[in-house]
Amino acid sequence: MALRKVLGTETEYGITVRGQPDFNPAVASALVINAYPGDRVRVQWSFEEESPGRDARGFGHEGYGVADPDSALVNAVLSNGARLYVDHAHPEYSGPECWDPLQGALYDKAGEVVMHISAVEACRALPEGHEIRLYKNNSDGKGNSYGAHENYLLARDLPFGDVIRYATTFLVTRQVFTGSGKVGAENGRPAVEFQLTQRADFFEEEVGLETTLKRPIVNTRDEPHGDPGKYRRLHVIIGDANLSEVQTFLKLGSMALLLAALEDGALPETLELEDPVEACWKVSHDPTLTEPLSLAEGGRATALELQFRYLEWMEKYVRSEMDEPVWDQVIEVWRGVLEDLESEPMKTADRLDWAAKFRLLEGFKARDGLGWDAAKLKALDLQYHDVHPERGLYHRLVRRGAMRRLFTDEEVAAAVTDPPERTRAYFRGRCVRDFPESLVAANWDSLVFDVGEAHLKRVPMMEPVRGDRDRVGPLLDSVADASELIEALGG
Repeated sequence: MALRKVLGTETEYGITVRGQPDFNPAVASALVINAYPGDRVRVQWSFEEESPGRDARGFGHEGYGVADPDSALVNAVLSNGARLYVDHAHPEYSGPECWDPLQGALYDKAGEVVMHISAVEACRALPEGHEIRLYKNNSDGKGNSYGAHENYLLARDLPFGDVIRYATTFLVTRQVFTGSGKVGAENGRPAVEFQLTQRADFFEEEVGLETTLKRPIVNTRDEPHGDPGKYRRLHVIIGDANLSEVQTFLKLGSMALLLAALEDGALPETLELEDPVEACWKVSHDPTLTEPLSLAEGGRATALELQFRYLEWMEKYVRSEMDEPVWDQVIEVWRGVLEDLESEPMKTADRLDWAAKFRLLEGFKARDGLGWDAAKLKALDLQYHDVHPERGLYHRLVRRGAMRRLFTDEEVAAAVTDPPERTRAYFRGRCVRDFPESLVAANWDSLVFDVGEAHLKRVPMMEPVRGDRDRVGPLLDSVADASELIEALGG
């Protein structure tokens, strides 16, 4: 049986300071992170067990990924189990480990609220007329792209070569339902009026370790954040930051199903592309969804046709292997989106960011007689992603009932403060809430406490599905402080 696909998202947010065109993005990002008023602890992130330079192909770069000591100081762990910090001069929200894609989408949405709250608080420290604005997007329009990554728990004994062979085409073709849309092209790609995704133009290799230069479709970072003898973590860097709750759910759910089926040997073909890198931007540059892609073993098929193949396989897999209702929900949403994309792509404008944005921009073009190169359209493109609920165009669509939702405002608000209950994120979040004065360092698989003794106490958390509410909730309820917790855990 495939491992439980514990998963999560991490998003770098775009940042500007209105009234200050020469602002320092790293300083502004630090101000945002430090301003968050909710339950959190500002701790040193512990890099002792992290290994960003280890390559799943069996090699790595010495010293690769050494943390910027300044950004490492601007780091908080939240009571919902998430991490809030500065990464590459962007404020980043890394969501907690989640039990399934529905929960993953919920905590991703909670990150938008956390960022909005932080930006509002940070603005109080700025001079009059200055305002920090945050965007859940992936491109500044000036040749720079920043990430929206996904993480999935994999079995260590699954050969990574199988991940490359079976997942590459899926990642390229899923762009038809993962893109958030963008006006124009970047990074030297052919000119285009509008494309499906914000990230495709920046991918230049099929496989590789990098995440910011020569970005690969399949990232090989082998940093499991768990028992390395049992687990690996698939770090997916090709994908857009989505505002649509349905879209995030589908993105996470379909990928989790594909990986589970791969572990169970339930994928009948690899469907390898002749040139995955070229296909990546070609799919994105084709809002009509009609561009055929050449397959490595001959023949051609569109991204949509290939996605229907994956859907057919996953339907059979869910019927035979998956008994939780959430996976039936993934299949239902997946089929509905693909069928609507096939008949009339704009039918998905209530679920997919790229379609919603395209329809909005077409309306402005017709009303104001604009061309696709108009500066106003580029400004509206950016405004779609503004996390401020009164300014963001996505939020206006939600208020009109034009975008489907999966969660109520109350459910999102709860996810801002409370951790998931079925993973180790529960233990992390409760410790942040209950023992903030004693926590001195953290990472995904351990917490470090100062309980007044000669040495700090490290609590390992190497099992992602332990530390859940059923296992540790009664213990946490029974102790008065961190010292009692350490003693109860065996010292």
